[in-house]
Amino acid sequence: MSLVDELKSAVTPRAALLVVGVFALQLLFITSYVGALHDPKPTDVPFGVVAPQQAATVLVNRLEQLPGDPLDPRTVATADEARDQILNREIDGALVVDPRGRTDTLLVASGGGTVLSSTLENMFVRLEAANQRTVRTVDVAPASPQDFDGLSAFYLVVGWCVGGYICAAILAISAGSRPANRERAVIRLGVLALYAALGGLGGAVIVGPILGALPGSVAALWGLGTLVVFAVGAATLALQSVFGIVGIGLAILLIVVAGNPSAGGAFPLPMLPPFWKAIGPYLPPGAGTWAARSIAYFKGNDMTASMVILSVWAIVGAAVTLVMSSLKRGPETEPIADEVGETRA
Repeated sequence: MSLVDELKSAVTPRAALLVVGVFALQLLFITSYVGALHDPKPTDVPFGVVAPQQAATVLVNRLEQLPGDPLDPRTVATADEARDQILNREIDGALVVDPRGRTDTLLVASGGGTVLSSTLENMFVRLEAANQRTVRTVDVAPASPQDFDGLSAFYLVVGWCVGGYICAAILAISAGSRPANRERAVIRLGVLALYAALGGLGGAVIVGPILGALPGSVAALWGLGTLVVFAVGAATLALQSVFGIVGIGLAILLIVVAGNPSAGGAFPLPMLPPFWKAIGPYLPPGAGTWAARSIAYFKGNDMTASMVILSVWAIVGAAVTLVMSSLKRGPETEPIADEVGETRA
């Protein structure tokens, strides 16, 4: 057999296309992660100003004119209201001006991302020094000492996402990449739901009671984890039911390549470039990370949008999987099933 024949036998056209797809995925991975994370800087950070009315107006105007638009300032009536808005995740920080002294108070929430709170602190130390004033920092929602850089929630959600798409991929390719009938699709979704419940519980117990990395309700984290795993798994099953084995690559593209760097994990959303900042909250890693931090540090506030987004991923993924299974593709039309049959023959 000639070298050309050996090459054709070793690398089929379908395998060659898959290799090209993997190559493209690799380049997209590098572009996405480096593009999102190589130059973090705050942009339009929601920020409150508490000061007497005239001074507040002057200070807000001055903060709006800072180079690069790092802040989106607005006046807040009282320090207590500013604290409430931070805990409700409406703003990420606030400056409380002391009209009788020269030391102001900066309110931050490192539980939402230590990099952002540190950036705000450094920024206002410089700004206040330029006006011969000093600033003291009060962390109203501090990250756990065992939660280095506030990354535990992000890594927890990444683990749940990985489990979701790998479980779905295994369920689908074990007997062909497309569900042959509705019964098989229902079984796969049922197994995925059971796996999601166990995976959600396992993650919540590990980061809570075992490692002490995250405070907050274990039951709430369990429920969130179950939804994250099932949403990602159902979306993967749906993509596989439509595109076959290529759907695994598309799931990785959505969840890993686009979702992880835009999740606000390493750097909170206000520090990401506009594209990643825009897409992050609508992908499972971003929605899950936001909700996990809300549970751990913000008394469960401002989770509704994230939970709705995850629910939509779960419902649409399951629905597409069931609809595609109703087309009743037989095993003979499934690429992986064909290859298995040829190997056995």
